[in-house]
Amino acid sequence: MIADELQELVDEAEMKMDDAVQYLKKEFSHIRAGKANPALIQGVQVEYYGAQTPLQQLANISAPEARLLMVQPYDKTIISEIEKAIMASGLGLNPMNDGDLIRIPLPILTEERRKELVKVAKDKSEQARISIRNARRDANDAIKKAVETHSLPEDSKYEAEGEVQKVTDNHTQSVENLLQQKESEIMTV
Repeated sequence: MIADELQELVDEAEMKMDDAVQYLKKEFSHIRAGKANPALIQGVQVEYYGAQTPLQQLANISAPEARLLMVQPYDKTIISEIEKAIMASGLGLNPMNDGDLIRIPLPILTEERRKELVKVAKDKSEQARISIRNARRDANDAIKKAVETHSLPEDSKYEAEGEVQKVTDNHTQSVENLLQQKESEIMTV
């Protein structure tokens, strides 16, 4: 049984690792696979009354077809700003403005573009793994400090560090599974 102070440190590390995995899921939703997904452009920042505002707060985003996104702004006066922001987003999209709404046809992904997207996914997953390792390091440092300051037995330190390692391994495996899933989603024609 791990001492309560040490268990709290393990739980805190696990929460940080959970956050890293959740962040990765969010980042993966912005990486385009084969079909249209409104999450692809929701986070695009649009200049609105002098402030950068996420597109999802300014417009209704839908995917009426497998390869088409539609953006219907709540305020029609900013339609050109939205169009500029989508073009500047670096997603390789070419929006078409008809005055009322913006249609964004999604081109078929080339093999080269698919490989680029897989590379981006790998970079994002590596960032998540780094966050997980940092959480492990912080937890292990805190465990060592707690053992010294509270005069806890040395065995409890090793037990807590083993617990942190188990949690780290589980979260690293989750990241790996998410990456494999996203990779196959991107490469599937």
